[in-house]
Amino acid sequence: MLPKGKFQGGGDTNKNKSSVTRVLILLVLCGFFYVLGLWQRSGFGKGDTIAIGVTKITECITLSDLIYDTPEKHIDIQEHNYMPCDASFIDHTPCHPRGQAQERHCPAPQEKLQCLIPAPKGYATPYWWPESLDYVPSGGTRFPQGLDAYIHELSSVIPFHNGMIRTAFDTECGVASFGAYMFKKNVITMSIGHESHSQVQYAMERGVPAIIGALATMKLPFPSGSFDMAHCSHCLIPWDTQDGMYMMEVDRVLRPGGYWILSGPPINWKNNYQELEKQQRSIEDTAKLLCWEKEYEKGDIAIWRKRLNCSQLDTRPAVCESTNVDHVWKKKMEKCVSPSPGPSPSWKPFPERLNAVPSRISRGSVEVYKEDNRLWKKHVNAYKRINKILDSGRYRNIMDMNAGLGSFAAALDSPKLWVMNVVPTISQESSLDVILERGLIGIYHDWCEAFSTYPRTYDLIHANGVFSLYKNVCSAEEMLLEMDRILRPEGAVILRDEESVLRKVKRIVRGMRWKTKMVDHEDGPLSQEKLLFAVKQYWVEGDTNNTYTT
Repeated sequence: MLPKGKFQGGGDTNKNKSSVTRVLILLVLCGFFYVLGLWQRSGFGKGDTIAIGVTKITECITLSDLIYDTPEKHIDIQEHNYMPCDASFIDHTPCHPRGQAQERHCPAPQEKLQCLIPAPKGYATPYWWPESLDYVPSGGTRFPQGLDAYIHELSSVIPFHNGMIRTAFDTECGVASFGAYMFKKNVITMSIGHESHSQVQYAMERGVPAIIGALATMKLPFPSGSFDMAHCSHCLIPWDTQDGMYMMEVDRVLRPGGYWILSGPPINWKNNYQELEKQQRSIEDTAKLLCWEKEYEKGDIAIWRKRLNCSQLDTRPAVCESTNVDHVWKKKMEKCVSPSPGPSPSWKPFPERLNAVPSRISRGSVEVYKEDNRLWKKHVNAYKRINKILDSGRYRNIMDMNAGLGSFAAALDSPKLWVMNVVPTISQESSLDVILERGLIGIYHDWCEAFSTYPRTYDLIHANGVFSLYKNVCSAEEMLLEMDRILRPEGAVILRDEESVLRKVKRIVRGMRWKTKMVDHEDGPLSQEKLLFAVKQYWVEGDTNNTYTT
């Protein structure tokens, strides 16, 4: 038998064990509720509905309702309230000064504006699509019989019905009426217009993709074999000059099997423009050298088709010697033929080609491409839980500043919207050819410079990692001022980047009249990647109310 003292000591041991047990139970419960909280905030549990259910579906997203925020951390960035620019800059296009050459001429860094471009007094958000389709200024159309009749005639030659013609570009587009009506055929058109007469501004107000530009001396900012169709109506481009160089540039961006439509002078010279016979003859000769077959000519319309294969190598113009035919940013046009990607049996009709593996994806990258698609579907679903009007039609003109493989645009695909997929010129991978093959539109651009558009032309801007990409190249302030310029009042912004980067951005935009809210990654707060949602407040020239909500 144990001594009595020992027995009493055993009672103390039992009390200690009981205390330890209670502590362990408490720790387990704390851990359980912590994990439950992570699960709820990740977007996969019912708790997510509670977390963001207070977000209301209104005409403009109310960011103050969002409750996914992360604690503020000190960051050594001087805050600055940006003043409005003078009212004379309301339609400022930094790289396309009015009255000067149509090609890009950007200001030096010390000449860039450090102020906010105001909206004009009385500014109102444009009509929603498709009501905006008929928003055309007086004298803004070049089709006297109407666009429906014009496109019906084109349809007798070009197979719009089978989905193989999905992407087009329209040179000297006017107010982009052609591009607007081609949406009826499920064709998305990149319209290129002059800075003069605000043509691109009208086009974007209508909800039609457009950029400021011209066929002059520089290559178009697209890779080879980008488009299924090219169009020119009364565009006054001197196709017969420069030894056919402008037609060679069209040939470069037109995929094998693609169509080129030329309407208006010099076509139909026999009846209306006899002095233009030489011009059309020259165009016909260049088309033959480029292996384009004439499919149709009637009245003022002529249609050629680029052959799938060209065997007349002995009579074709010289082949361009460039080692990288898609290295086109700020490169001069050449009087030579650029090799095009050959016809591929994997080229699919739209919408099948939107998610099919593009022929330009190498075999070793197929799984990377598929995973990218899956990831962006997840990301976009998370966006929709926060901004519940994302695909409602409120945001028609959308830009993705760092588009990657175009999977954000593919996940968001809807007839209510379109996405300008921008591939930065400093990206390690040039993926714009993949984006265009998917049936989306896009462009090369350097975000150290202003984009080729007017102020207030985009409803929503998305940027994944773009500030990290340009971290040691140009300042975040310059990029944010440009974003503010092209974003409409009450337009939205979605930024995805490292937390430290977004906190710097958040401090800067405090002085730019943006409402902001930082939220955790959809996988939970432990991820270093965060999201910053923002809305540009409504203000016009003359407003002096500098109130900011963060």
